[in-house]
Amino acid sequence: MKSLFQQNAYEEIVQRIHAIKPNSEAEWGKMKVEQMLAHCCEPLKNATGERKPPRSFIGLLLGHFVKESFIGDKPFPKNSPTDKSFIVKDERDFDKEKKNLLKIVKQFAEGGVLACTTHPHPFFGKLSAEDWGKGMYKHLDHHLRQFSN
Repeated sequence: MKSLFQQNAYEEIVQRIHAIKPNSEAEWGKMKVEQMLAHCCEPLKNATGERKPPRSFIGLLLGHFVKESFIGDKPFPKNSPTDKSFIVKDERDFDKEKKNLLKIVKQFAEGGVLACTTHPHPFFGKLSAEDWGKGMYKHLDHHLRQFSN
């Protein structure tokens, strides 16, 4: 699995974000493109420790057993469930959200493994920095594929 800590994977993601346009349409799901860009920032805030949500009850019960789905090679399935705190329903400015996402992706990638949070993931629990790098790449890849990038 690629990781945002790998220079080539980071550059690929940045290139794909730059390719997103305001009129890009989703192949699945309910989000508009600018909502997707805003949504993608939130898990990265978890990974950097800027955001520290508590563990969910269902995550405490099942997170460890399905952690491989977060860090493994298999892409997330279309219409995968989203934590309610990550759902963006309001209108957003495309250019602002794109700029914000590029900024936090860069912050995460350049911070490297030493800048990752030790706070547990709200569903999967304790993750290594390497796990965060893989999971963040995989999440971004999922949503960029959602919008044909």
